[in-house]
Amino acid sequence: MRHRTSTSRSRPGSVLERDVGQSASVARQDDIGSADATTLITDLPYGPKAAEIAREAVAVALHGTEADLLDDARLITSELATNAFASGSPPLVLCVDRTIPTTGGLEVEITVTDGGCSHSPPSSPPAPEEEAESGRGLVIVGALADAWSLTTGTHGTRAWCRLTREPSPSTTST
Repeated sequence: MRHRTSTSRSRPGSVLERDVGQSASVARQDDIGSADATTLITDLPYGPKAAEIAREAVAVALHGTEADLLDDARLITSELATNAFASGSPPLVLCVDRTIPTTGGLEVEITVTDGGCSHSPPSSPPAPEEEAESGRGLVIVGALADAWSLTTGTHGTRAWCRLTREPSPSTTST
């Protein structure tokens, strides 16, 4: 099975396609000039390797960001990909949007979609049993993300979250 990774800018004709594990990231300036943004989209394998491939793709998309943001994004993505494999059906797709607003800082949106599931989602993530080895994924996402949502259905499931970082204070002195 061939997996595709695309990193694109908003302008037509600026899409890179590569096999998983060879993805690339391209910085861009919006046509309006309002913000720098990069989007990485990749198919994930429907299997136990989904989380590993997703973490690697996020590391590519967020190359050069601060370590704590990268760690949070990798953990969240791993949880979302694992949930998609465990509860959903193929295809699994990861999308990472990295935006630097004109005001500074950084905004990262991570979306994992799958082909859907046959059961209804809980209205809120259930609290895992203390001794349980699983069941903490959405609790972790909720704790680390600034915003998140989960939409499930028989024809597709979408797990989305946003991480934001404020601009660093100026280090110039007078």
